[in-house]
Amino acid sequence: MFEAKPLPSFASKRDLYASLAQQLAALLEGEPDAIANAANMSALIYQILPDLNWAGFYFMRGPELVLGPFQGKAACVRIAVGRGVCGAAVERKASIVVPDVHAFPGHIACDSASRSELVVPLIKDGRVIGVLDLDSPHPDRFDEEDREGCERLVQIYLGASELPA
Repeated sequence: MFEAKPLPSFASKRDLYASLAQQLAALLEGEPDAIANAANMSALIYQILPDLNWAGFYFMRGPELVLGPFQGKAACVRIAVGRGVCGAAVERKASIVVPDVHAFPGHIACDSASRSELVVPLIKDGRVIGVLDLDSPHPDRFDEEDREGCERLVQIYLGASELPA
């Protein structure tokens, strides 16, 4: 049985993400199902990373993102490409760190408590197939270390999961 191992509050972000990557790889080892892996990954991130109020996935279904496994309050179900932070990350094919969601043009307020956001696209064979979305009730919660750490986690997820091309 897998059991998440939180780090002490004084651990550096580098150590936190190194531990999280190691735990995620162990959690996903031998399981190819993309939805099961997304569910466990969002649960692990939500449990280990501090100051989050939402962690989860949206997957491309035709021309839009559709809600996938997540932890947190109920969320928006469909997001058009180019709309909000998630849609912008798909359009740009790049991660986006938003220090203050209220200052992001077109931000979608699924949870009014969210103040900052980090979105990492899931890219397979040059095509965006979804996004990892993290929200925090604190402004400036995410930085470049978080972006790099979460991009590494996404690569572990993509490597472990059988996803549509």
